[in-house]
Amino acid sequence: MRFTKPLWLHHAGEKKDHEVYSCHVSPDGTRLATAAGDGHVRIWSTEAILNASDSAYTKPKQLASLSYHSGTVHSVRFSPNGKYLASGADDKIVCVYNLEPGAPAHTTFGSKEEQPVENWRIFRRLIGHDNDVQDLGWSHDSSILVSVGLDSKVVVWNGSTFEKLKTLSQHQSHVKGICFDPANKYFATASDDRSIKIYRFTSPPPNATAYDQTSNFTLETSVTAPFATSPLTTYFRRCSWSPDGMHLAAANAVNGPVSSVAIVQRGNWESNINLIGHEGPVETCAFSPRLFSPRPHGEQQGATVTIVACAGQDRTLSVWNTTFPRPFVTTQELAAKSISDLAWSPDGETLFLTSLDGTIAAVVFETGELGYPVEVGENVKALAKFGAGRRVGIIEGADSLRLEEGSKAGELRGVEGRMGELMGDGPAQTGALVNGDAETAAVKPNGVAAEPTLAPPKDPAEKLKQRVTITKDGKKRIAPLLVSSSNTGEAKLPRPQLQAAVGAGGHASDEAAGKILDLSKPYDGLPKGGIASLLLGNKRKYAEVEADGEEERKRGEKRVAAVQATGAVPIVHNTADGLVPASASAGAAEGGKVEIPEVLRPAVVSSSLSVSQIRLAVPMVRSVILRPLDTDHDNNEASIVFEARNSPPRPGSRAQDREPTRITLTRRSNSPSQSQVLWQDFLPRPAVLCTGNRHFWAVACEDGSVHTWTPAGRRLTNAMVLEAQPVMLDCRGWWLLVVTAVGGVFVWDMRGLKAKFGGGSVSLAPVLDAASTAQGQGHLTAAPSLMFARLNSQGVVVVGMSNGDGFCYNGDMGIWQRLSEGWWAVGSQYWNTSDTSHTQTSTKPNTNGNILDGIHAENISAGLLPYLERHTTSHALLRGRSFFLQRLVKNIISRPTEGFENFEATVSVAHLENRLAAAYTLSAREEFRVGLVMYAKRIGAEGLRGKVEELLTGLMGEGMFDAVEDGETEGVEWGSKEEIVGWPREVLLKEVVMVLGKHRDLQRVVVPYARFLGVVDAGGGGGMVVDG
Repeated sequence: MRFTKPLWLHHAGEKKDHEVYSCHVSPDGTRLATAAGDGHVRIWSTEAILNASDSAYTKPKQLASLSYHSGTVHSVRFSPNGKYLASGADDKIVCVYNLEPGAPAHTTFGSKEEQPVENWRIFRRLIGHDNDVQDLGWSHDSSILVSVGLDSKVVVWNGSTFEKLKTLSQHQSHVKGICFDPANKYFATASDDRSIKIYRFTSPPPNATAYDQTSNFTLETSVTAPFATSPLTTYFRRCSWSPDGMHLAAANAVNGPVSSVAIVQRGNWESNINLIGHEGPVETCAFSPRLFSPRPHGEQQGATVTIVACAGQDRTLSVWNTTFPRPFVTTQELAAKSISDLAWSPDGETLFLTSLDGTIAAVVFETGELGYPVEVGENVKALAKFGAGRRVGIIEGADSLRLEEGSKAGELRGVEGRMGELMGDGPAQTGALVNGDAETAAVKPNGVAAEPTLAPPKDPAEKLKQRVTITKDGKKRIAPLLVSSSNTGEAKLPRPQLQAAVGAGGHASDEAAGKILDLSKPYDGLPKGGIASLLLGNKRKYAEVEADGEEERKRGEKRVAAVQATGAVPIVHNTADGLVPASASAGAAEGGKVEIPEVLRPAVVSSSLSVSQIRLAVPMVRSVILRPLDTDHDNNEASIVFEARNSPPRPGSRAQDREPTRITLTRRSNSPSQSQVLWQDFLPRPAVLCTGNRHFWAVACEDGSVHTWTPAGRRLTNAMVLEAQPVMLDCRGWWLLVVTAVGGVFVWDMRGLKAKFGGGSVSLAPVLDAASTAQGQGHLTAAPSLMFARLNSQGVVVVGMSNGDGFCYNGDMGIWQRLSEGWWAVGSQYWNTSDTSHTQTSTKPNTNGNILDGIHAENISAGLLPYLERHTTSHALLRGRSFFLQRLVKNIISRPTEGFENFEATVSVAHLENRLAAAYTLSAREEFRVGLVMYAKRIGAEGLRGKVEELLTGLMGEGMFDAVEDGETEGVEWGSKEEIVGWPREVLLKEVVMVLGKHRDLQRVVVPYARFLGVVDAGGGGGMVVDG
């Protein structure tokens, strides 16, 4: 071991050297950055430090001096990608620097600073703390920067745009240390509240925003046992994570009355190991970044070990090996004051230290003294069991480089656009007038005034520009601009999609779902009506209470709120305008009287229920059943209402003497006197359900028969007699769905008058777990109940159960398939129950008559999966199953050495595959495309080469497969047509290739497809050929 302390290596002051609080070595090992009390961040050449004793060495020693802070600098850290350098100080600011090309600036005249060698410039100033910034930490992929300080806050910054992503306030006192897990799954913060908190995170993309990361950076656990009586006199609590990811070294711990360093084990977060020997509190710990072997490379190396260095207020440096109970190196009196920071070189055999007496020194270990460093690949293998990312490959050709640049171009454009929005830059105005040109007004007839033209909206950035005024003496002055006055316009920050839709006039966006919202990011927007509307839906709106004055309206609202607060349900009338309070719907009936639907009696139960293994609840016989026709008209126009009116029993009369059921289709208006009966019919049996749209109307009766009519009132079919009473009735386009009380599901095409299923019906027994009854138990067992049944535009049946599971029936395969369940909710990183990007997709009319379909938000194919996932979440919470599953998953994740290392990643990929298969089954066009891109991103990030090859060959299909080189793997082709769920195969394949092109270790597979699609120019001098 050799100790080096050059005389020129210090932060010089007028009378004495300044205290040095932090140091860090660049990833390439050529630079050492130090931070001190003089407010400077100095960058030194490590080569000059290690050759300080060589008088013949003449290369520059100090490379740069940065003085952008106004106070003491407490921490300095290089980003792992070597692109940035960050520093934090007691001026509450975090500064980020980058090395720019070109000659450095000259020093200030009269300054004693040396001429800088490298051109380091300030890149960002980050303001987010209310007190001193004590420590900084970069994630190992440089995606985020975390700063901690004396304000008890932990602030997470985007590593690309440096936007604040989240502020964590779980600590109750000063936070003095931060370190990252090398597997990029956790980071730990140490505080004077005598705890270390472990946070779990997922690396955000470069264009991530604070809105996207609301559910990221969650508290995993808090470790308090080793710090119960730790002193509060230390300046830092700098912890460190071992290179194999297994252990966390925590400074300023205690073991009884003795100071120690606690070694916290990953997974169970217990601290059964303590490094004891320091006489004073330990302020900093640092693991060597390399794993060591007791034998040289080439021999049988055996188990690898880790090396950790510790130092603190006792001015002693100790170096520990995990195979020995005592430190094998102990050096005392290296400095006159506390040692403040430690930093290892990338080769793991040189240790730099700083002290509050101004000391900056290096400890160089000879080869074999610590052991023999193993290859870096061993670090990657050790971290692989925790789901760490793979190493970046090497570019294999010009096509691979062009493909990678094009693949990353979209992300870079997103980052630049995001920064432009933050700086107030708006998009270019389309259709703007040229200088001197006036807009040509349309020719109007005589006497008709021209419509006033609105001035184009002003760019919000104009409000931020300085105003120059000229005084009386001809001098120019800049008028002051209050910061508050620049906020009068509409905010330029991204808004939730639902708010954006309302702001645009309430119309849904026409953009593709993938451009509206990236499903790989959490979405926390709530629809109008809040959580209730999110869970129950807002299809049937609650009409406003009409009143003559404001006071009367408020009294009505208070009355309704008071009734709801008691748990009772207010009496409402199901009108064409929505659910209207009985007192407010005086115009619904003649004479101002309101007819309240009432239950006449229970329906007569079919005899088939007595022997059936499935028994569903039969609806009651009500006095009136209303079904409004969904239209696109305004409220002031007439609406179509289908009505089935059952006759009430007369006192003393026989059951067979009751009057027939009256079926009426009425065009209603706001004025009762202007309502018009379009047609009328009668049924001899009571009606229990009704449905309909612009194609047909249907009524289900008590005896199990179903009657249908055309829009003009003609009987469409004879009465269809079922095995039992219908319990659910729904329609979508020309499809009619009926669910009977014994679990039979019927779907008919009313245009062709034929059944969807070959056998006429299918049974709900598989999804209701009725098979357990047929196994000889002799009694009925508890089974999930049916909550809803829906149809999509292709006639596919989707049902939801009371346990949260969602199923659909695949007619081609003749089987029920589970689309959603609680397992994905707690095991997948992509579970997103509040996604509404697909239900917001507008449906444009066309000339084929599809506009006549009755469109329902809950029935649109692209909205069924988010609808099912919201249903799964709500019912899993109600039944308490989610708590059990969360405990199960958490226990699995906390045991990474028992075969569950990649549990979370595997379940997330499986969830995306489940979504993709469900979108294909439901023919959900937009959702299939978004799910495909999400799946390609994830398997590319995970490096799943086999799945990538299978996906690409499956998207090619048989028609294009022969044109690709080295295409031997067969994939799932999603049918034999040239289109997949309405998308041309070439369009989907090009999107997937662009997503996968940035991964170098997959480019050997992807580049042949890129050449075939023309994505890369094979000529060598060209650029990307990408469709906009």
